[in-house]
Amino acid sequence: MKHRAPFSDLPSSRALGRWGQIAFLAMFAPAVLAAQTAEAGKTPTPGRVVLYAAVGAELTQYDLDQEHAALIKRDSITLPANVQEAWLHPSHKYFYVAWSNGGASYPSPGGVPPKGDRHGVSAFRIDTVSGALLPHGNPASLPHRPIFITTDIDGTHMLAASNDPSGLTVHRILPDGTIGAQVQPAEPLDVGIYGHQVRADPSGQAVILVTRGNGPTAAKAEDPGALKVFSYKNGVLANRLSIAPGGGFGYQVRHLDFHPSGKWAFVTLERQNQIHVYRRMADGTLSTSPLFAKGTLNDTLMHPAKVGAGQTAASIHVHPSGRFVYVANRAMDTVDVQGKQVFAGGENTIAVFSINQQTGEPTLIQSIDTHGFQPRTFALDSSGSFLAVANQSSLSVRDRAGVSTVPASMALFRVRDDGKLEFARKYDMETSATRSLYWVGMVSLP
Repeated sequence: MKHRAPFSDLPSSRALGRWGQIAFLAMFAPAVLAAQTAEAGKTPTPGRVVLYAAVGAELTQYDLDQEHAALIKRDSITLPANVQEAWLHPSHKYFYVAWSNGGASYPSPGGVPPKGDRHGVSAFRIDTVSGALLPHGNPASLPHRPIFITTDIDGTHMLAASNDPSGLTVHRILPDGTIGAQVQPAEPLDVGIYGHQVRADPSGQAVILVTRGNGPTAAKAEDPGALKVFSYKNGVLANRLSIAPGGGFGYQVRHLDFHPSGKWAFVTLERQNQIHVYRRMADGTLSTSPLFAKGTLNDTLMHPAKVGAGQTAASIHVHPSGRFVYVANRAMDTVDVQGKQVFAGGENTIAVFSINQQTGEPTLIQSIDTHGFQPRTFALDSSGSFLAVANQSSLSVRDRAGVSTVPASMALFRVRDDGKLEFARKYDMETSATRSLYWVGMVSLP
């Protein structure tokens, strides 16, 4: 596996060509705005795009040159603890970054404690010229690790999902973009087990908490997963609907994204390596059963019967056109080779699905290697031209020379008109047992 030169070896900005066409990352933008743009047939306004990538507590800005498919490293900021997730305000002026010194609900090999004692969200103002993130107001302290954050549709509130214990908090966003006081729910909320993502429905009337549950272990039975749908008004949440096919068993649901038409919601099932499609209702609820369930793995690369516990589906993003949907597959199982833990095999890929525009049915059309391991997150720009993947961790592999280490990396792909991806280049990233490449996203400047 070949590795590209580090960021410091990239050409200067004066040596690069013109910036291509771009708009803000669809992951950050409310789905309703994407739908309005698609329905109006508008072309995204050309502009400069920046990519932010988090390694541990350090969040680094890169400029994206579309002509050369290259990243130019700029400045970094350091958060109070490891970055967990980030989200752009609908006005595109403010940027919110969640952080925590806690990790997953199980002890990690790197020593990150399952439950830390410092958790919060920091607000930043985006410099419209440079893309630099400027501190904006005081951070909001949170009771537990914020595994995912988002804003509501009109940008008046910030929502944070926690995994252990599973939970959901709402904070006001003040008119100047700073974070205000917490808003209490109308009643005790049914927040399920292991909240993994929260999304505001495009209607503005509902919020969906994606609760993954937990797979069975030798010492513990399976915890069921569910989609928890809450009614929502002026920041106030109330219980509404729990969607848990099969009682939530065998339903380790992880992430959700909306189709820009407003017709469907696409969901990944982590341990089951599947993508499910739900009908979206006008009031913000979803159909109680999926319309379609498809595998995310390529049978020609790995037979499903050979899938190990370390082979899982991760993030999901619908293409801004609504014609395609992308899912990250990650593999991390290892075997002992001469006293070293070495990759046991599996898919570290982006699965590309075409979407039937009448029914919402996804069809797998490509599985492309991410050129690294554990692609936890990835980002699509909303013009649909580029996709960036964060290969989270380094891993040892067997090769002709014996055993070598593949570093963590960011991989950049061009998106073709048919939705398929073309690998452009990758950049090795310096990580450690306690500092992984945890998150990546893109934002355009006006």
